[in-house]
Formats: sequence, C-alpha cells, structure tokens
Amino acid sequence: MSITSSLNAGISGLRANATRLSTISDNIANSATYGYRRAQTSFHSMVIGSGLANQGAYSAGGVRSSTLRLADQGGALIGTQNATDIAVNGRGFLPVTSELGAQLQDGTAPMLLTTTGSFRQDANGYLRNPSGMVLLGWPAAENGTVPPNVRDNTSGLRPIQVAMNQQASFPTSRINMSVNLPASETLPTGAGDPSFLSVAYFDTLGLPGTLEVTFQPDGAANSWTMSIVDQTSGAAVGEYQLVFDDTSGSGGTLASVTPLGGASAYDPVSGSVDLTIGTQQINLQLGRLGEAGGLTQRGATFSPAGVAQDGFGAGNLIGLTIDASGNLDAVYDQGFRRTLYRVPLVDVPNPNGLTAANDQSFQISRDSGAFFLWDAGDGPVGEFVGFALQESATDVAEELTNLIQTQRAYSSNAKVIQTVDEMFQETNNIKR
Repeated sequence: MSITSSLNAGISGLRANATRLSTISDNIANSATYGYRRAQTSFHSMVIGSGLANQGAYSAGGVRSSTLRLADQGGALIGTQNATDIAVNGRGFLPVTSELGAQLQDGTAPMLLTTTGSFRQDANGYLRNPSGMVLLGWPAAENGTVPPNVRDNTSGLRPIQVAMNQQASFPTSRINMSVNLPASETLPTGAGDPSFLSVAYFDTLGLPGTLEVTFQPDGAANSWTMSIVDQTSGAAVGEYQLVFDDTSGSGGTLASVTPLGGASAYDPVSGSVDLTIGTQQINLQLGRLGEAGGLTQRGATFSPAGVAQDGFGAGNLIGLTIDASGNLDAVYDQGFRRTLYRVPLVDVPNPNGLTAANDQSFQISRDSGAFFLWDAGDGPVGEFVGFALQESATDVAEELTNLIQTQRAYSSNAKVIQTVDEMFQETNNIKR
C-alpha cells in the first residue's frame, strides 16, 4: 500500500509541476504584453489517514494544485505619445465591450474589464484598442456636463464614438467687466468725456459679434450711464446707471447699479446682469457692491484691460484627451475643449475572482462579486493617466527562478516514480 501511494504521490507531483510550468510559460510569454496580469500556481498537500492507528504505517497523499490570476497586481506605468493611451493609477478597471457589442447603442452592450489600453479612433469613430475592444463611457450633454447615471448596472454606458472631421463652437455665456473708469471725468472740473469699449462675443452658431459699451458721465458726482449696443444687429441691449462710492475704505467701488429703460435687473448677490442678445443669454459680471474686482472708478485713466469672455468660435476637432477624472474631452483648433464622455472605473470586492478572458480582459463572476461604477478618484479607485500604458506584471527574473525550481521538482518526482518502479521489480524478483 505504501509503495503504491508513493507512485500516486509522484504522479500527482508531476501533474502539479506541469501545471506550474504552464503558468510560468504564460507569464514569460506575456512579459511584454501591456496590462497583463500574471498567473500563479499554488500547491496544496493531500493527506490520506494519520498513520497513528497503524503504528507508523503511512500512505502518501500527494499534492494538488490550483491556479489564480492576480488581477489586483499590476505593472509599472510608462509614458507614451498618444493622448488616449490610458492607464489606471491605483485600483479599478476600464469598461470595454467587444466589436459586436459596439453596435449596441441602447445600454445592452456586454461589459468586459481591462487594465490599460492604447485607444484610437477607427474608421467609424469608435475608440478601440489594438485587439478591437471599444471603450465605454457615459455621454455628456451639449454643454459638457455629465448627467447622473446608475452605477450598479451598465444601462447608462455607451460605446464611445466621436465623429471625425467635426466642428463645434462654444457660445459666450459670461463676460467679466473688470474696467476702471476715470474718476476725474465726473468732477465739476472734469470734461465729462465718455469712455468707449468694444467687447467681442460668439453666438450660438459660433459666429463673432461685438458689444459696444459706452460709459457716459451723467453730470452727478461719481455717476455714469452705461449703454450697451449689439453692433451686429444695431439693437440696444441694456442701459444702467452706475454710482460709485467715495467714502474712506470703499472709495472707487460700486455703490449702486440701477437698470434704465426696461433693462434686466442687477443681482447684488452675484454682481451681474443678464443680457439677452437674440436667443442667447450672456451673464455680464459688473462686480458686487462695495467690492473690488469688477467695475471701479479711480484715478484719471480709463483701463479696460480686465475684460474677458468665455466663448470661442467654430473650431475643427484636432484630438482627444482624457483627464484624471475620466472626462474624455475633444480638443479644437480654436483652443477650447468640450467634454464628450466620462469614463468610470469599475471596481469589484474581489478582483482576483474575475474570470480571465482573451486580450488582457476580465469578466464579472460569482467569485468577484457585483461591480460598481465609480468616478475616478472617488471611493477606493485610483485615477486615470493619459499618455501612459501599464506594463506587464511579469517579473522575468522571478519567473526564471521559479522555472528552475519547477524543473528540479519535476525531475525529483520523476525520480520517485523511477525508484518505485525499481522496488516493484525487486518485489517481482523475490517471487521468482
């Protein structure tokens, strides 16, 4: 019985070390595969009886093996020259789908997980990695904001598709009027000359326009009339009486803003008025009462250097980029960016319980637990890194060391089988 159990133990040792050799071979073969997660073989002893009842007789149980894909252990990050080469710095996986799944735009595309990817637009504008998997994300609204989405299922995720050769514009929604008016013009000895200012804006079609602003002293101390006319249409946009403070400590700041002729009201909380130009609304920041930073009246010099607006004219798409929060932005040649999608990071309670699939991808399984979609940088997940890929988790030196150990263990188990065979031969010779 003991000799037979030794033979079985030797065979189980050969089988276990052959399995370990397979994982080592896989790891070495994928030592240059971006995003690869190494496989590991563990050995577990098998005991048949305790040996106590038979006064020292012992039956060898042998060994069994199990394999595990270490999905939670990644490689180092390396820099690249492609903005949509994406890696994750920390915990979390990228949501992707297959080529067939990319054709489903109703939230039913099957989700796979990957750790990194060199994503580029294909002929149809889909953002694919070299193996054909398409990145998933939540679509943004036209203004670049991402609406709330459910996070425990994939119903809100869509295959990311960006139309080629597209144009976009960013209409002006806010103008900051950090302008200094010459206090000398409102003095009794002043000439009372007006000051003029042209402010550019962009309409909803990306076309440029100009607002002509006139600041006219109205005869009272520290008091001006501000008139705004849209040069494109010639229409009056608004007229306001501006009175400035001349007391100690607050001198030169706004004391009051009074709309004239049906102009929109001044909001003292935000320090702004809303201008209506056609179908477009522009928030004009004049500054809050008693505070510096907006319209002021000091000295004898007119200074419009602080005027700024947030619009851009129509521009052509020249590239895509992703930030640390997972916002995929389109970059246009006019110098502005617009968020098109937000890519979440997928997390599961047990990453090592994921089912490994081809092309460094994983699938949710019962052992991994249910997934949750996080914004990058929130909860337990890490952040996105653009212009970067994650190297293979394989340490070749370590794998070669394991290879030597496995070879010796395999040879030793083969020697056990050879010895058992010789002992059987000796037993047969006794009978002769």
